[in-house]
Amino acid sequence: MPVDMNMPILIVDDYKTMLRIVRNLLKQLGFNNVDEANDGSGALKMMRDKPYKLVISDWNMEPMTGLQLLKECRADPGFQDIPFIMITAESKTENVVMAKEAGVSNYIVKPFNAETLKMKMEAVIGPF
Repeated sequence: MPVDMNMPILIVDDYKTMLRIVRNLLKQLGFNNVDEANDGSGALKMMRDKPYKLVISDWNMEPMTGLQLLKECRADPGFQDIPFIMITAESKTENVVMAKEAGVSNYIVKPFNAETLKMKMEAVIGPF
């Protein structure tokens, strides 16, 4: 089944510049139905109001981190199957392992480009 290029995507980061970068990369890839949240708790509120098909979240945020958001999503039957891509500046093995154990769909280490984002997205939602 082809990927819906108009599917709703939620990007989560407490850094406005990073939100703009990810939004622009998604736009380059053809995705325009993109919403933004500034932290994990804001993201959860938005997810209760709209059926997102993909969440792309930063790891390091306050007050709720991306890892905490991921764990909340995986514990909630309504959100547990939503593809979740974690973005982080941390490439430490233990962080990747923690994210995998929490149920992350894929993992991107900063800095990254549209090609990397596309590859990571295709691994979880299919080719587009």
